[in-house]
Amino acid sequence: MALSKRYDPKTAEPRLQAFWQDNGIFHFDVDDESRPVYSIDTPPPTVSGHLHLGHVYSYSHADFVARFWRMRGYNVFYPMGYDDNGLPTERLVEKWEGVRAADVGREAFIRRCLAVSERAEGDYRELWQRLGLSIDWRYSYRTIDDLSRRTSQLSFLDLYRKGLVYRQEAPAIWCPECQTSIAQAELADLERESVFYTLAFALTDGGALEIATTRPELLPACVAVFVHPDDARFTALIGQQAQVPHFGQWVPILPDPAADPEKGTGAVMCCTFGDVTDVAWWYTHHLPLRVAIDRAGRMTDLAGEFAGLTLREARKQIVAALEATGQLLAQRPIHQSVRVHERCDTPVEYVVASQWFVRVLDFKEKLLDAGSQVAWYPSHMETRYREWVENLNWDWCLSRQRYFGVTFPVWYCDVCGAVITAEDDELPIDPTEHTPSHPCACGSTSFTPERDVMDTWATSSLTPQIVGQWLANPRLYAKVFPFSLRPQAHEIIRTWAFYTIAKSQYHFDAVPWRNAGISGWGLAPEGTGKISKSKGGGPMPPLEMIETYSADAVRYWASSTGFGKDAIISEEKIQTGEKLVTKLWNVARFSERFIDPPLSPLPGGIEGGTPADRWILARTQRLIARVTALFEAYDYAAAKSEIEIFFWRDLADNYLEMAKLRLYNENTTVSAGARFALTHVLLTVLKLLAPFLPHVTEELYQALFAAQEGAVSIHRARWPEVDARFVDDAAEAFGETLVEITTQARRYKSEHGLSLGAEIPLLTLAAEGETRVLLDSAIPDLISITRARQIEIVDAAPSGLNAGALPGAVWVTVQE
Repeated sequence: MALSKRYDPKTAEPRLQAFWQDNGIFHFDVDDESRPVYSIDTPPPTVSGHLHLGHVYSYSHADFVARFWRMRGYNVFYPMGYDDNGLPTERLVEKWEGVRAADVGREAFIRRCLAVSERAEGDYRELWQRLGLSIDWRYSYRTIDDLSRRTSQLSFLDLYRKGLVYRQEAPAIWCPECQTSIAQAELADLERESVFYTLAFALTDGGALEIATTRPELLPACVAVFVHPDDARFTALIGQQAQVPHFGQWVPILPDPAADPEKGTGAVMCCTFGDVTDVAWWYTHHLPLRVAIDRAGRMTDLAGEFAGLTLREARKQIVAALEATGQLLAQRPIHQSVRVHERCDTPVEYVVASQWFVRVLDFKEKLLDAGSQVAWYPSHMETRYREWVENLNWDWCLSRQRYFGVTFPVWYCDVCGAVITAEDDELPIDPTEHTPSHPCACGSTSFTPERDVMDTWATSSLTPQIVGQWLANPRLYAKVFPFSLRPQAHEIIRTWAFYTIAKSQYHFDAVPWRNAGISGWGLAPEGTGKISKSKGGGPMPPLEMIETYSADAVRYWASSTGFGKDAIISEEKIQTGEKLVTKLWNVARFSERFIDPPLSPLPGGIEGGTPADRWILARTQRLIARVTALFEAYDYAAAKSEIEIFFWRDLADNYLEMAKLRLYNENTTVSAGARFALTHVLLTVLKLLAPFLPHVTEELYQALFAAQEGAVSIHRARWPEVDARFVDDAAEAFGETLVEITTQARRYKSEHGLSLGAEIPLLTLAAEGETRVLLDSAIPDLISITRARQIEIVDAAPSGLNAGALPGAVWVTVQE
């Protein structure tokens, strides 16, 4: 078909996307034994709000890689999932529906969670398809579906049988806002202004010990005072007692090296619990437990007249009471970092509760070794993984006091307290709706179900097993596991990457994937940092951006920055992508009448054609080698940059202008050489750009090359390979001489106010030997691109105005 004057992405892109789906272009073939498999453990987006351009940025990266390996002849397994169980989805329901579980009841709330997540997932799929992700939609899953819940519950049972999970009443990190325990990996640091209050703790000899704290509301929970054992200021006080101001309990003064002599007054109160140090001291020194804050973030009866107050109000009133009694000695503002729940920015508390934990602290070396077996892109991301593992202080807390999630398949005997687990063939199971299939070993048939649900990461950490259908399709699983690539964001190395590696080690003693491609963030252009589903950001919603500029233009922006790097959402760069799409279309339209597939041999053999033909063919081979190597090293951004430079500089700006006169002079030997080179180079450029600009390259491929190439889609066509016949360093070098001659002629026109299309009377070139012979054969192409009416080649180097030296001892003079 003839190409239209203008390319209309608004109609072409949806049409091409439908063509890909109708023809199964991106289908994985489980029965294909002839091709190697490339499998991708695609990140399932958390169902917690609307997707934004930051998601478009990172999810495009995996698609560039998938399309490259598919064209390289691999059987690509590229699925999609939705992480729609647990706290993020509950909070979305609370936001969208305006209800909380306590308002409507557990069952009604779960039904709303399912409905909202289905609605959001439909929106997600619409965006991914409009962006042109080459997903095989037959392999889609939800982390709340039956197979996911069965897989997650079986994982828990396997860990339980191996002694790798345990239940314990212990301090847990608690979010008062979300009303659930959370894992260490879900903590973030928040910088804020606070106040250091210096308080007087009475001593038995009538003196006072000064202690500074930012949390006077924890005074009723104070169980000890700690000082550094080498701090001479407090040596005489070690072993004595101090009385907590206002609340009156006497507590021991104990030595511990964790007390920082440089912080505050050097003496620090230990409360149960203010932070992880308090927890460690409580364990190490066998201290009593005093609970002053409840799970709702209010003061308990232990606080006396302050019971029931919020922490903020309690702090205010306690400070006033201390000031009234003279026990507040000083206060000064400070800047501090507090630990908050990453999902809501609420400062966390530490509460004692019965929780399920996965053992990770005992296996740090094993998990570090597993991480080193993965190739990380960029490589420094492995350091983030190592630092996280090395600095773990807690086992992985699995329990969440929420409603919508994967349940623990356990009950507790009401008589002896034994843990009763479900049978494997009963999974998935909700213990609140079913009873054990057998009595307890003690004979009891009375049980209490576990009502907590699992941390959403407990299921997400099994995405290789879920999407690979470990339990449902062992043949598929054997083909795709371990996966070739895990693409993900850098901030969840500590959660998704770490937990997936841990689960894979515990269950299979294997790494889950061979490569990890770690994307950066898409940053709001105002400089306000990362954008998010909940907080928004970005110049416009992604679908609106796509409709405004095209999916290919947006993908161009996403491909401009490599793995591991953040990128400003740049509408200007998206517009640059739009210009590239337009230029590619215009070059193809110009070339259409000259395209000569199937490629016939160059007239006169490999030596046929002009030096410009041999140059562009040689440059193309170098480009193929370079781009292929960069893609294999997961540096798609550098690959795109190399292609773009070649397209604009070598093909569009120079070669086409050199070859134009010969191309128009049809049915001649010199024209055949140009047609051959143009056909080869344009097809190569389309294929190399196909992972980045899949729509316009497909449209051009279908119009110009599909009938002769044979592949139903450019995305099923073979990736270009270097043709050794055209590798020619000398031709490349001489081609650069032609480009430089052209540059000097253009510079002359620019300096003299002439248009680039203006003719010049005479172009004089001075050269000797082989260079002169080559220049003789290049004269038609130089006339075409410089618009010189005459080109003269002389032996002696000219002098005077407009003379310049070039590589190869060529001198150029432009004569008016």
